[in-house]
Amino acid sequence: MKNYKLTIAYDGSRYNGWQRQGNTSNTIQQKLEDVLSRMAGHAIEIHGAGRTDAGVHAAAQTAHFKAQLPLTPQEIQNYLNQYLPSDIAITACEIVPERFHARLNAIGKHYRYRIQNSTVPNVFERKYMVQDAAALDLNAMHRAAEFLCGTHDFRAFSSVNRRFKKSTVRTLTRIEIERIGAEIRMDFYGDGFLYNMVRILAGTLLAVGKGEISPTDIPVILDSLDRQYAGITMPPAGLTLMEVFYDTPHNQE
Repeated sequence: MKNYKLTIAYDGSRYNGWQRQGNTSNTIQQKLEDVLSRMAGHAIEIHGAGRTDAGVHAAAQTAHFKAQLPLTPQEIQNYLNQYLPSDIAITACEIVPERFHARLNAIGKHYRYRIQNSTVPNVFERKYMVQDAAALDLNAMHRAAEFLCGTHDFRAFSSVNRRFKKSTVRTLTRIEIERIGAEIRMDFYGDGFLYNMVRILAGTLLAVGKGEISPTDIPVILDSLDRQYAGITMPPAGLTLMEVFYDTPHNQE
């Protein structure tokens, strides 16, 4: 039995998120498992590095599955790309050690949130960014980002319910905010992210840029552990999972 790692790019616009669901087959995981199972001639289950929500995109999601196949990784990649929908692509397929797990071995992730900061829509990128024409103070946003970086309890920046028992402590290693023409690009790097955390962080930083929240309010919001004090949950279209990080190289021949 071999362990295969997939690197996957997808446009999440028309899907109900990554995770397989009982009431719909319209998920990224389900589409992948259907094609893999048809290729193998038996059911195959894949395990992703994380669950992206409905409408969220990925440039490099990772997943793994175990199977004994008479195909090379390149042949598996070619088969998947032939039969998957055109908005899902396998950018890499490799054999990894048996103990590799796409989620449990991940040590960090990089997400990007994009805003078209103009009254003129970006016609060609409209599915991958959110339009907001408000004047933004990027210096204030940078100051707020400094308060967010580090290890904190991010419960106030998550949609987890009050009965959520697991730890809501996460480490943000860095946040990069830059203007590229009319686009505001926010990149978030961390060891893990809670439900809706990146979209709420983006909404909070946008509110700071508009002057609705002060950068010095960020520590107070963190300490409150209360979702109502942070910014809005931004729409999913602007969010892309850019990369999943692992500690050591894991490919093997």
